[in-house]
Amino acid sequence: MFDLFIASSMEKIMPERHYNGKRTSNFSALKGETVSFQVVFACDEQDIYNFKFECATLDEIKAYFVKNVPVNYAAHKRSLDDKNYISHEPGLFPDLLEPADRNWAYVNDIYHSIWITVKPKAGDHCLSVNFTDSDGNIAATASAKIHIIDLDIPKQELIYTQWFHVDCLADYYGYQIFSEELWDMTEKYLRTAYDNGINMILTPIFTPPLDTAVGHERSTVQLVKIMKDAERYTFDFSLLRRWISICQNIGFEYFEMPHLFAQWGVEATPKITAIVDGKEKEIFGWHTKPQSVEYDNFLAQFLPALINELKTDGIFGNTYFHITDEPVEDKISSYDTVKKIALKYLSGCKIIDAVSEIAANENMVGIPIPSTTLLARKQCFCPKERWCYYCNADCVGVSNRFVAMPSARNRSIGFQLYKFKIHGFLHWGYNFYYSRFSLLKLNPFLENDAYGAFPSGDSVSVYPGKDGPLPSIGLMVFNEALQDLRALKLLESYIGYDAVIDLLEHEVKSEIKFDRCFSADDLISARAAVNRKLESFCTAAENSIHSPISKFINGNVIMAKV
Repeated sequence: MFDLFIASSMEKIMPERHYNGKRTSNFSALKGETVSFQVVFACDEQDIYNFKFECATLDEIKAYFVKNVPVNYAAHKRSLDDKNYISHEPGLFPDLLEPADRNWAYVNDIYHSIWITVKPKAGDHCLSVNFTDSDGNIAATASAKIHIIDLDIPKQELIYTQWFHVDCLADYYGYQIFSEELWDMTEKYLRTAYDNGINMILTPIFTPPLDTAVGHERSTVQLVKIMKDAERYTFDFSLLRRWISICQNIGFEYFEMPHLFAQWGVEATPKITAIVDGKEKEIFGWHTKPQSVEYDNFLAQFLPALINELKTDGIFGNTYFHITDEPVEDKISSYDTVKKIALKYLSGCKIIDAVSEIAANENMVGIPIPSTTLLARKQCFCPKERWCYYCNADCVGVSNRFVAMPSARNRSIGFQLYKFKIHGFLHWGYNFYYSRFSLLKLNPFLENDAYGAFPSGDSVSVYPGKDGPLPSIGLMVFNEALQDLRALKLLESYIGYDAVIDLLEHEVKSEIKFDRCFSADDLISARAAVNRKLESFCTAAENSIHSPISKFINGNVIMAKV
């Protein structure tokens, strides 16, 4: 018996002989949204089957084989009481999306799926898929119905960064630093990031001092060429200009400078190299105290020159700086000391830092980025800009994108970001292909957990394909959460913020909180209700003599542009 059906993007099709999840074939979205769903198949007789997608009204259909990846470290021990995991045990889990560049598949009695993404025009579309056997006989047929509302999804307002690790690309692919091959591959990874909602990019003006064991170092990636003559420095920003140009051409609007001091302990400076007496030399690093006169002198020359360059390039207003990542509570005084050093040269600059402890969040950072776990305990937002982040430590109750979590838990973040009016979101692991502390170089197809340090999915959002990045389910579903956020912003322009929250909390049957994630059914129901409400205004506009679109609130007609 051939079993073929359509499922939503929030179903993780496990490599099992039985499937107990939802079968869904109806989808709705706004113009400009990427619609994702899965074609799921199994047959009690193993064979090779051809498949074909047909839809007269769709210009482009992207298809990916959903591949299982080994999850050696599924969850932290402290999360064992959290039941909202698929499993806390090692195993094979679906995550890797491999382009379906062939029209056939091995079919057996274990469920597999093909991930479909489309971006249709307004109207109704029906996408059919046929599986045929080796004799050309149709074995099974399924179809998805897609309804696109004639309203454009608004531009993403949220600033979203996932830390981009250029050195991991160079090391994995074996490219020389900033060779043409590396530039080409970097551009592909940047484009995939942007296509999935990332609009701020970590820019390696020097090698970012992140996840590096004390005394060890990562491959040098430094866009700014530095020349040192005694105590005088000069700077060549030509590679930085190339980076900015590539990013802007793709669509990136925001730029993030690496941390000015080493991670956690604030005990050292980043690794920075310079040309000294005609030779490249490491002038700062683990051997340099952050309060040293030498580093202060460097910052006094480097930061004003950098800021001037950013202003010349027209991106200074959208550039953010870091002091150090996740300052720990017993190092607060050290953080305050180095922050004062940096602030002498960062007047008018935006400064952000991730903080996971309450003490580090109070009057310490220019724009603090608290963890979602911290925010679940205490609403400690920055009055200037509301940011938040999560990482592997945020593993109990809150949203995250671990491979062993259901995708609904990932997508829940969209409603939370809306409820709490978040301005920016940070995550550290777009393409971290090292072990913890960067001591080992890894093959993320086999080890996607930083060598057993973090639950799988925390450090890898894209896999390193031969010709470029391969997306993960986690990356795609998080982008769906961002699309939910954008749709909610549009609905707010019609009915107001409070009414949107009332609608959402009615549909998910609970208060929206950072430590409360929702089921796939509740998320689908809530988004469908949002779409119906939006379409009611679209329909009202079509029946109205007024232009632009009329909004009907409490029986009154209010004019507003969409």
